[in-house]
Amino acid sequence: MRSAQRTPSPGHGPHPSAVDAGLLRDVSLVCLAGGVVGVSFGAIAVAGGLPVWVPVVMSLTVYAGSAQFSAVGVLLAGGGPVAAAAAGLLLNTRTAAFSLAVAEHLGRTRLARLVGAHLVTDETVAFTLAQRDPARRRAAFWVSGIGLFTVWNVCVAAGALAGGALGDTARYGLDAAFPAVLVALVLPALREDAGVRRAALAGAVLALALTPAVPAGVPVLAALAGLALRGGVPGQRGVPGRRKGPRS
Repeated sequence: MRSAQRTPSPGHGPHPSAVDAGLLRDVSLVCLAGGVVGVSFGAIAVAGGLPVWVPVVMSLTVYAGSAQFSAVGVLLAGGGPVAAAAAGLLLNTRTAAFSLAVAEHLGRTRLARLVGAHLVTDETVAFTLAQRDPARRRAAFWVSGIGLFTVWNVCVAAGALAGGALGDTARYGLDAAFPAVLVALVLPALREDAGVRRAALAGAVLALALTPAVPAGVPVLAALAGLALRGGVPGQRGVPGRRKGPRS
């Protein structure tokens, strides 16, 4: 007689064994890099003349680094709120594609999917798709999502309160840590999947070609065209439990 064994239900949080020291270490590194950028964003916004509450509230409700920098840049250049919002929305359209890639890992309840959608970023998607099985992907999404959201908002508030005391944060060069960590996260996928390599190469070439001719942020959006060479939603190939053939 088989004993009844309760199977963890997807969408009810990460399985305990799916969170290991390696995942926590990687999330911590990205949180550190994101925190540096968050401090810079808060300081730039306030040093440019915006009230402290603007970057803080924006980080809580918008929560999109590049879109926030773009919107604040428009405001500081004299543009109105509508123009700032339009610039942020344009840059954030890439998350629509990202959301498709991680939708099945957000959870099944309406609340879980609503909160999870707010946490979808470049980093959480990279963490999620770097994992090999559904339990680890779900764990990676929520651990990285909650960690990054917390660190980002705390650091933006700290930077905003510091204001102009930090001076020009670009001179420290610390923002280079952020893309470097992201590259490290996606390297395993590039090594293992030829389709991902083709899509990434095509997107990179297109972005580099457009960079001198179009506004900042547009090359990143254009790079999504490389997904056409992928032939499917990233992260849904090679997942254990989806084998073809007689094996079950």
